[in-house]
Amino acid sequence: MSFNVTILGSGAALPTFSRNPTSQYIVCNDRHILIDCGEGTQIQMRKYGVKFQRITHILISHLHGDHYFGLVGLLSTMHLLGRDQGIKIYGPIGLENIIRNQLELGGAKLDFSIEFRSLDGKSAGLLFEDKLIEIHTFPLKHRIPTNGFLIKEKQKERILLGDLFKADGLSIALIPFFKKGADVEDLETGKIFSHLKYTLPPKESFSYAFCSDTVYSENIIPYIKDVTYLYHEATFLEKDRARAKATFHSTAMDAAKIALKANVKKLLLGHLSARFENGEMHEQEAKSIFINVQFVEDGKVYIISEL
Repeated sequence: MSFNVTILGSGAALPTFSRNPTSQYIVCNDRHILIDCGEGTQIQMRKYGVKFQRITHILISHLHGDHYFGLVGLLSTMHLLGRDQGIKIYGPIGLENIIRNQLELGGAKLDFSIEFRSLDGKSAGLLFEDKLIEIHTFPLKHRIPTNGFLIKEKQKERILLGDLFKADGLSIALIPFFKKGADVEDLETGKIFSHLKYTLPPKESFSYAFCSDTVYSENIIPYIKDVTYLYHEATFLEKDRARAKATFHSTAMDAAKIALKANVKKLLLGHLSARFENGEMHEQEAKSIFINVQFVEDGKVYIISEL
């Protein structure tokens, strides 16, 4: 099982030669998720080897164009490539009308279904879960309703000590109970078989939080507390604080403060303004508060289970 994030776009509103607008591709235990879809995302997907048709969930944070202008083109390309599997799209109120109108006015008819779920940018909640992962949303603080996202693995099962289990001649019917951390009583003898004897603790579960775009807001901390990786926008540096405040964006230092207070393991900085050639100054500024930080670059893959 793998959990990794490919950065398809790490820039803010204006694309540059080195940074596309925001988009990220997440693989979590063979679940394939796209977060945001700025202009040019499908080109980045081809460039970095992302397989279009594996995506089953698309999460759109808000309706500023640098976060969704590439969506209708991506859906059209999926159709042209023969997609017949439905897709789920979670995004702000109004996104469904925009996408369906674009398709209809262009005379496009997709050969796969789209299931939209509207998010109000004010509420937190569970969007999706299965036996292995959960996807949550929570509100950010921006000029328009904006959603943050949390992708997390569910708690893993305990690890069975197979040789000891076999040596004691126990029934395989007990395995599911032991893996879930439950003891089992033999109804005939009253003997208790302890899961602690036959299993080891489960492997660690990992999590990834996405926070872009937003001003500094401690309201998000309960939703991202103790996550493995936090991606937080850092559009500006501290010297640009007035600009950040006026545009409802964050500085690198803002992001570092949130990471520290939320006790995250690692901080990724992105959504960098086109005025910056790279994120080295952002990283340096953030490290004055939170040491385990890195600015992201298009094409980089971050393994969430590795710190």
